Amino acid sequence: MADATITAFIARQRVLLAKEREAEIERSSLLLSNCGPKLLEQKGLSLGGLGVSGISIGLGGKTLVELERPSAYHTSPIFPPHTFRPGDIARIEQNVTGNAPVKKSKKASASEEKVQQEAEGVVYKVSDTRIVIAIDLREGSSDDLNLPERCRVVKLANSVTYDRMDKAIDRLERIVGGHSDDRSLQMTPLMRVLLGIHPPSDLSPITNIDFFDENLNPSQKAAIKFCLESPEVACIHGPPGTGKTHTLIELIRQLTTVTPTNPKPQRLLVCGASNLSVDNILERLLALPVQDKSQKIRVTRIGHPARVMAHQGILDNTLEAQATRSDQAALAKDVKSELEATLNVLSGKGKGSKGKAPRGAERRKLWDEVKALRKEYRQREGGVVKSVLSEAQVVLATCHTSGGRQLQNHEFDVVIIDEATQALEAVCWIPIFKAKKLILAGDPMQLPPTIISIDKEKKDKGKKKSKQPTNRSGKAVKAEKPPKDTPEPPPLSGSENSSSAVSGDEMIKANPPSMSKPVLIPPRTLETTLFDRLEQMYSSRIKKMLEIQYRMHADICEFPSETLYSSKLVPHESVVSHLLDDLPNTSLDSEEDAKELLRTPVVFFDTSGCEYYERVDSADGDEGSRCNENEATIIGNWVDKLVNAGVLPSQIAIITPYQAQVTLLTSLLRPKYGPELEIGTVDGMQGREKEAIVISLVRSNDSREVGFLKEKRRLNVAMTRARRHLCVVGDSSTITHGGSYLKKWLAWLESNADVKFAGLE
Repeated sequence: MADATITAFIARQRVLLAKEREAEIERSSLLLSNCGPKLLEQKGLSLGGLGVSGISIGLGGKTLVELERPSAYHTSPIFPPHTFRPGDIARIEQNVTGNAPVKKSKKASASEEKVQQEAEGVVYKVSDTRIVIAIDLREGSSDDLNLPERCRVVKLANSVTYDRMDKAIDRLERIVGGHSDDRSLQMTPLMRVLLGIHPPSDLSPITNIDFFDENLNPSQKAAIKFCLESPEVACIHGPPGTGKTHTLIELIRQLTTVTPTNPKPQRLLVCGASNLSVDNILERLLALPVQDKSQKIRVTRIGHPARVMAHQGILDNTLEAQATRSDQAALAKDVKSELEATLNVLSGKGKGSKGKAPRGAERRKLWDEVKALRKEYRQREGGVVKSVLSEAQVVLATCHTSGGRQLQNHEFDVVIIDEATQALEAVCWIPIFKAKKLILAGDPMQLPPTIISIDKEKKDKGKKKSKQPTNRSGKAVKAEKPPKDTPEPPPLSGSENSSSAVSGDEMIKANPPSMSKPVLIPPRTLETTLFDRLEQMYSSRIKKMLEIQYRMHADICEFPSETLYSSKLVPHESVVSHLLDDLPNTSLDSEEDAKELLRTPVVFFDTSGCEYYERVDSADGDEGSRCNENEATIIGNWVDKLVNAGVLPSQIAIITPYQAQVTLLTSLLRPKYGPELEIGTVDGMQGREKEAIVISLVRSNDSREVGFLKEKRRLNVAMTRARRHLCVVGDSSTITHGGSYLKKWLAWLESNADVKFAGLE
């Protein structure tokens, strides 16, 4: 019989996931039904006026449809700004112009209409001029792929991820119940630790580790040693600029190489919260120096790489590329060629078709042929994939993709999850079931996963009680009350209602390390990640923090280090005093100007008393995004000065919490500096860095409202992107009312920054 607290924990996860799924579907369907084609394109949720440029076959027999902007309809082949990324769910449908409804052919029957109008799939690749959608036409499905001549692609809610998370929670419940003889449903020591049934085992001491990279600092070496010695689970806390990925690469090398401390090479599953984080690790692994080929780590990347178009090495190490090069691949290749040729005839792209697709009986005959070829291809390819994966020492995928067909029945010694503090706990369980040991890496003091249902609940307050959430089968999910002895979920350390700044080590002392029996606490929101929860349960004994950062000037690093990292985060000697003045491309004749622009690490433009008020973006109504035109002018002038002093636009980024301000700044500065000058939201810059960062806080109003600037983790991400120069523009009289953390930050800026009063500039 499962422990009551575990039952309550699982029930709570279900309710929260169901709410989030519902919120995402509601947002997606609202946008698609309420926005005209032009507005959807402006929001980056659709690409219109596309034509099919080619059809090919991908892994698993998926049909890859390549779309581009035909020169007949567009002056430029380059896509406008959009939000499509590899792995997104999208629908190809008939192109719509204006807001007129699509005219339906009188002759077409209802079933044919569906065939002609649309096909759903996954974004497989995206470049500036092409988007490839992978459509999985299962055998036995009667859907004929007959796309219109002019298409548009629309982004949809991603239900596949939720289905996999639901399945993971179902599996966890069956394991906890313990009623199965199935070996894959047995409780492991790792699961016992994660569920608080048993505390982590004592470390298995390792001495004299031979590090491959001699340049690692003492805190990085200590973190690697801790991970190697931990029998079940270890967390690496990597604050900004501390070389977290660098540390993970060394750890991967230690685990996959035979050394005195690692007699048997281990098989790893390396996951990340996003495709970019997985590609980043793969790029670093590919760049490792090797004396001979036998030393090279055999890696395979599964899923939809985000950087395939830019990096040939990543493409060569994808499962698709490796499968085509294997010895057994030749057999499948002939079937694939025949299949692609038939599909091109069906789409009017084949030889002798003159741009016209076959119809009637001829079309049905060809489609039956496609189904038979697809079945044969899947069978042949299955063996190829199995042999490629069995040879891989390191398999890389996003957490969600690790639950796909290709990795079914595969087991690993260790699973490493990067960006674990940006991943929902449920999605982390998908790869956890495949391994005996878990290593998490992330920073709980940076942004948590984006949770739509939290914002929705805030907006719904005072409105009618929202309808009950449902699971994937459409049944209502009952919010089970936890048993009386179940502890209350603690408030999140970084949330708006937490009044004081706490360090990672002090995060939530729900469970002092001296406690013999850990306490499993059902999460209050999905923002509580697995990393957060383990830290709550086991305190700092579960993790090691990287303490030396290689990014920020000492002055930029000082405030976050003091308030969020217990003053343990210190700059490396190579960055402690580096300034814009040290860059080879910068110089100014005037000593005074050089001091102001190139030798000042932190600048604060205070707009207090200037009445530089924010404006709500009317397109989104009262709860819309905000912009501030006067702040944009100040920022434009400062960027001009930096560029005139020799700082390259590619070395500068402008960050703001609001999308409307991004749009405004882009319209002002993009014509002058082009795409090299990066302008984006805080969320989009996480994990990035630039020599100079300019932050626009936007908020300035009589009611002293600061919105989500209250979130100290968001502010932390914004200010820690800067290497040599940080410029902040904001209204201190508004910002100071945003809680104790913002008040403390403003006091620090006034004491340590070069303060300029905006109205006087």
